[in-house]
Amino acid sequence: MKSLNLKTAGPFLLLTFIYFIVGFLTTVNGQCQGPLKIAFLSEATTMRNSLTTLISFAFFLGYLLNSSRTGRMLNLIGYKRTLIRSLIVMVEGLVFYTASAFCAEYAGDAGIVFNGDFVPFGYFVFLIGSFLMGTAAAMLQVVINPYIAAYPLPGTSAVQRMNFTCAVNSFGTTIAPLFVTGIMFAGVPLDSVTASQLTLPFILMTLCIVVTTMTTRRLALPDIEGTRTATNSNTPASSGEKAKSVWSFRNLKYGVITIFFYVGTEVSIGNNINLHAMELAAGGAALSPALLATIYWGGFLIGRMMSASMKNVKPRPMLITVTLGAIALMTAAMLTENLWLLAAVGLFHSVMWSCVFTLAVDGLGEYTSRASGVFMMGVFGGAVFPVLQGMLADWIGSWQFTWIIALVCEFVLLWYGIRGYRK
Repeated sequence: MKSLNLKTAGPFLLLTFIYFIVGFLTTVNGQCQGPLKIAFLSEATTMRNSLTTLISFAFFLGYLLNSSRTGRMLNLIGYKRTLIRSLIVMVEGLVFYTASAFCAEYAGDAGIVFNGDFVPFGYFVFLIGSFLMGTAAAMLQVVINPYIAAYPLPGTSAVQRMNFTCAVNSFGTTIAPLFVTGIMFAGVPLDSVTASQLTLPFILMTLCIVVTTMTTRRLALPDIEGTRTATNSNTPASSGEKAKSVWSFRNLKYGVITIFFYVGTEVSIGNNINLHAMELAAGGAALSPALLATIYWGGFLIGRMMSASMKNVKPRPMLITVTLGAIALMTAAMLTENLWLLAAVGLFHSVMWSCVFTLAVDGLGEYTSRASGVFMMGVFGGAVFPVLQGMLADWIGSWQFTWIIALVCEFVLLWYGIRGYRK
């Protein structure tokens, strides 16, 4: 990517920074699964893995319930006002995270018995915070994705801009696992983790997002012409033609289905690889859950930075190529139970998001803002597949062959690249 003119690229850089925050806090939420499994669910036995993966389920439920609504909001009030509201919801989510730590510290004995397992109230407070954080992440991505794809930054293509912004997002996801283990839990052995250790880090993160929100309110964020309809109605602004449903665009419709499966496999590996590592470590294997997660998300950073420099690469052949690589590597990792190979899949996953989004909104014009909200509903796959995998792990008593679920998702991505994408 060519050097950026700060005046021209100001809005682009602002949204890229906010996308970094989204990546960082999304991964913090997921990486809290392992520690909170100890801190909140130490007395759970029969449904421990299932309850743990519900943290991700609550997060991505926010995408399903609020993405389409945010698309309509964006179409009505514009990019900047929707962005501010999204950041406010993120602050609310962090407040609930902090409240869960207080509940654990001062009311840890209060809770309910579910299917024979004791579950403290602090766990449910954290789930509410996770839902709000997922809602905020969904809202922010509904704003950022179409803005970045359409932003007229000289000398760049849409997929190149998307990959650059996603690379910065990946930097946040890469450092988040180390932040969780090295700062939030300060090197404490996993079996000694307490939820009260969350309090100070979450207070500091809340203050950071408050400052970001206040700063964003003061900065200019010009609208992008041709990506929103003139009113909140379904009628195109440019003519008197009959309005189309965004679902009438084949590439968008199947793009939503594809991103559902993509985020399912992405999050399953990113969040559950540490739970698999914990299982193997209990059997004597020398594995670091935080290092595995860092390698996985670091692959996203490397792959996206490389692809951001490739201006003339087309998204469709890129999607097919990286999906074939992911299928081969994931199959080998599952059969050999080699989690280092599984972590390396992040390199192939790195560009899938930008490829699918670019293809899904290709040619949508003034329907793009509403289509972005519909597209983000597909991210709910990140709630479904990790939980299914956790339930399967509880049922068969091992994580090894549960990765077949993530492998099926890869084949859906391959199908979209070969046959699903057609306008």
